[in-house]
Amino acid sequence: MGNLRHQEQQRLLIAMEAAKHMWHSGMKDFQRAKRKACQQLGVADTRHLPSNEEIRQALLQYQSLFKADVQPRFMRHFRETAQEAMQFFEQFKPRLTGDVLAGTVNQHSSVELHLFADFPEQVRLFLMQENIPFEQKQKRFCYRNDDEQQVPVYSFLADDVAIELMVFPTESIRHSPRSPVDGKPMARANLKTVKQLLDDQPSSLNAAP
Repeated sequence: MGNLRHQEQQRLLIAMEAAKHMWHSGMKDFQRAKRKACQQLGVADTRHLPSNEEIRQALLQYQSLFKADVQPRFMRHFRETAQEAMQFFEQFKPRLTGDVLAGTVNQHSSVELHLFADFPEQVRLFLMQENIPFEQKQKRFCYRNDDEQQVPVYSFLADDVAIELMVFPTESIRHSPRSPVDGKPMARANLKTVKQLLDDQPSSLNAAP
């Protein structure tokens, strides 16, 4: 029993240290955050590491305990930016995902949107027509049947917030890729849901950060 208790305490400490590091550094790689936490804590036995979901819960707890004065305003600011971006790209049926939807926003976060088009070039042309400077890269997504899909990602700044547009084929709107957190279908929210999230936030938090 004593050894089991020690393992549970160690998992908790690693999860909290990893969450703290992710908040301050903006790191999104859970495995790197775990390794960093083990180094910081001097943990050599890495057989009993916390899961990604445990770290995400620890991050929410860390924000609630230590960043309650700033994190809700960060979250509102990013969600308002997400709403504006989703309205702007409405023709591509945008879905919000990532930190901004999950509520784990920090100063390093970006608004992550999944867009859907018959041809990815449609989004690229739209950005060019609107004179929005952007950077392009590729990102690979995995699905529950172990299929993989590589999609273009267009990144740009909207004032002080980074926007990432991941462009999927139109039919992919019905099939969400696996989340890197828990392996389940990735949570995605449409514009109506994002508006509801903003409406549900207490009015005392409406001020920008």
